Amino acid sequence: MPITTCIFDAYGTLFDVSAAARQAAAEPEFAAIADSWPVLAEHWRQKQLQYTWLRAVVGAHEDFWTVTQEGLDWAMQKQGVGQDAALRERLLALYWELQSYPEVPEMLHSLKQMGMKTAILSNGSPQMLEGAVRSAGIEDVLDDTLSVETVGVFKPAPQVYDLVSKRFGCEKEEVLFVSSNGWDAACATGYGFETVWVNRAGDPPDRLPWRPSHSLSDLQKVPELAGG
Repeated sequence: MPITTCIFDAYGTLFDVSAAARQAAAEPEFAAIADSWPVLAEHWRQKQLQYTWLRAVVGAHEDFWTVTQEGLDWAMQKQGVGQDAALRERLLALYWELQSYPEVPEMLHSLKQMGMKTAILSNGSPQMLEGAVRSAGIEDVLDDTLSVETVGVFKPAPQVYDLVSKRFGCEKEEVLFVSSNGWDAACATGYGFETVWVNRAGDPPDRLPWRPSHSLSDLQKVPELAGG
């Protein structure tokens, strides 16, 4: 069955989650993280994801903005800058203006020219995703932005992946799902999507019952895969 619908994770896939820490570190008033910002960004992202999984398991859902703040608070304390309120405020403000990866606009335009339906499927809250999409200037090449807030549980719960067929009326086999999270791509494979893992860091695959259908180092070849 040919692919008709291309669905993208947002954070780390379309939007560079390290951009907030990198940008803040370049500002003179935040010299305290000038050298350590990569570690801060990594810890922030790790805790953000871990808290989504834990909340999903125990049924204690909160929106992604709350989880993002909690992850940052842990990361800042870990780095010894937990008392810097100005830095915290700046990092959170920058998270609403994350940069997209450079290949994203052209890749999405190519998919639309091919007649594909395109959307984001993300843990992000609707307001966060709206800000990121607007900041990246990709509103005109996305048909929709789907948030887990509709179902009240984070990925990889199958209820989240269900949102795609409910919105677009497509079969699972018609969907190409793209994520930078190996666990997300693997679980979407188990769900029934054709998947792409955008493995920018060259990480080994997660030891899960499923593997992503494809692995790429960036998003440039997604239209080629979608076109078969």
